[in-house]
Amino acid sequence: MSEVCNVALLGQKFMGRAHSNAYQKAGRFFNLPRTPVMHTIAGLDLIALAPFADRWGWRNYSTTWKDVVKNPEIDLVDVSTPNYMHAEQALAALSAGKHVACEKPLAHTLRDARAMKNAALRARRCKTFVWYNFRRCPAAALAHRLVKEGRLGRVLHVRASYLQSWGGPETPLVWRFQKKYAGSGAHGDLNAHIVDLARFVTGQEIVEVCGAIAETFVPERPLPSAGRGPIPGAMPARRQMGKSDVDDCVLFLARFKDGAVGSFEASRVATGHLNNNSIELNGELGALRFSFEDMNVLWLFDSREPKQTAGWRRIVCTTAGEHPYAGAWWPEGCPIGYEHTFVNMVADMMAVLGGEEPTVPLPDFADAYETQRVLEAATLAAKHRAAVKLTEIK
Repeated sequence: MSEVCNVALLGQKFMGRAHSNAYQKAGRFFNLPRTPVMHTIAGLDLIALAPFADRWGWRNYSTTWKDVVKNPEIDLVDVSTPNYMHAEQALAALSAGKHVACEKPLAHTLRDARAMKNAALRARRCKTFVWYNFRRCPAAALAHRLVKEGRLGRVLHVRASYLQSWGGPETPLVWRFQKKYAGSGAHGDLNAHIVDLARFVTGQEIVEVCGAIAETFVPERPLPSAGRGPIPGAMPARRQMGKSDVDDCVLFLARFKDGAVGSFEASRVATGHLNNNSIELNGELGALRFSFEDMNVLWLFDSREPKQTAGWRRIVCTTAGEHPYAGAWWPEGCPIGYEHTFVNMVADMMAVLGGEEPTVPLPDFADAYETQRVLEAATLAAKHRAAVKLTEIK
């Protein structure tokens, strides 16, 4: 039997569900050197917390996260709370000698992200992980391998976008639209993913943000409903509004260390797009492209093929032994979904904690800090309408 890993999860909302499902499923589909045990979940909403723990399989629950991270029975603390809470909770967990997994972006400010990175470096016995789960799509992981093998030759262009449409004017003023809680809007939420994906697939660091645009299209949003609806027959009450002080979209241009140029675009108001996280690379010998809305497919172009038959090749990444993670799941041709990227990540985390290699590299706090530096550079570039070198972002 493998050694157990007692997990404490901080947060019970959207990511709490995704992470809970992953801890439940990882040991059923992967042979793990350490088995995650769902020990305790911590959250603020006591009324919802007990049903959540029962439904998702947590043995214990608590509304006091500080006590949870100090519990000597806990091995791994998983931080899935709003961005502004990441630093305090992760630092407390590292101080208590725990391994830490943290949702992205690493923190809501560069200063907090730096503190987290430095604390992780000091806590040498503690492993850290950041939930950039799109690395765990078999197609994205295959793209990483193909670039590493030199199939594209020298990479010249990187174009990445993450487009959503849920953030229109009717969307309430939840924490994601408030800078004090989120740090930024679409930038930290979506550009964080595609910057990480670009760094992961290319194996290159961004060295300069050459220009950027940040825009808030919806400056006011309705406050979340906090009571009963209007009395029947009464005049409808005027909605209370609050200020949204984060970006709705951010676009920026960048240069990579080995000479490639890149474009990045993130938006929550891109009409017609639900969750379109996509990246394309053009190299001297070939090209590839990936879109999460068709997440089991990677498109590959080989420029060395005869022009008579040359063209984009559609690769369905479901073949065991050929495509990363595919062997753990279903028969060839049977696709996986969004939730499986989290399961794949739990499997890789347990591999690392058990002294084994992950299927593809996992981002730790130091790795995620590099993505945070790029986000900061783009923010400054948009603010000052100027290019920003990454050497200026410490």
